[in-house]
Parts: sequence; C-alpha cells; structure tokens
Amino acid sequence: MSDGPLWTEAASFACRLHKDQLRDDGRTPYFSHPVRVALVVATTFACTDEAVLAAALLHDVLEDTTGDYDDLLERFGDRVAGLVSALSKDDRLVEPQREAEYDRRLSDAPWEARLIKLADVLDNLRDATIEKARRTLLDKAQRAVDLAADDPRLREASRIVRQAIQSTETGLAT
Repeated sequence: MSDGPLWTEAASFACRLHKDQLRDDGRTPYFSHPVRVALVVATTFACTDEAVLAAALLHDVLEDTTGDYDDLLERFGDRVAGLVSALSKDDRLVEPQREAEYDRRLSDAPWEARLIKLADVLDNLRDATIEKARRTLLDKAQRAVDLAADDPRLREASRIVRQAIQSTETGLAT
C-alpha cells in the first residue's frame, strides 16, 4: 500500500486493469464507470469511508480484468478485498445459478457492499443508452434495492435508486 489515501491507489490500480476496456457504447473508457460509482457513493450516498470508496473503484476488477483476490488482499487489505469479492459473480456457474448465488452472497455481505451495488446500478441506469439494456438494468436495479430493503443504513440510497427506476420506467413507457 502507498502512503496516500487508499482510494487513490485503488483508482490507479483499477485504471491500469481496465485500460483497454470500453463501455457498451464502444467509445467510453470503461474506467469512467467505477469512477462514477465511487462518486455516487461519496456524493449522492454521503459515504466517505476510504475502504468503501476503494472497493467502489475496484468493484469490477475481479469480474472484468486479470486482477485477482490475492492482488486486492495484498494491496488493499481484507476489508476492501472482501467487499469487492462480495460484488463479484462466480463465472464458473451457469447464468441462472450464478445470479441466484450472487444475490445470496450479496445479501449476506456487509451493508457497504450493498451500498456500492446500489451505486453501481444507479450509474448503469443513468448511463444506459439502449432500450433493451435499460430493461435488463431495471431488473438488476430492483434486485439491488430488494437486497438493501431490510437495512436502515441503506434506506436513503435505496430511495434514490427507486426514484431512478421509476424515472427510467416512465421514460421507457413514453
């Protein structure tokens, strides 16, 4: 770990690992997504915990890059590695089983992992440009809200995401 804030090291690490990836539009650098997720966590959801911000920046590293759990553990410690792991699907499982297992693990994860997931789905809803993709994202967003429903620490973040879901659904209906 460096001497600077944990989130700055996480940003550098995630940027390097996502460097050749693009968002679904084929033009936007993928790294813009984890940055926006961390910004939502910090500004919209008012969580400035450095480990949570680091995990937000790293939330797609295990699923979408060559980075592995041991890399995260060594560089960022147990808490960050655990949050990122909770936010990562097991690609060895077939689709329906993978999603069910992911939801189960996320529901058992620390509340901060569900907060990051809410920020993730909120950013994806805001960034979606294809109607078909938005419908899939609406389902994922609703699942994230459902996973956060019983935790009072996630009430405000869930409310914000529910509003985004309603706004997106209204936009699709017109």
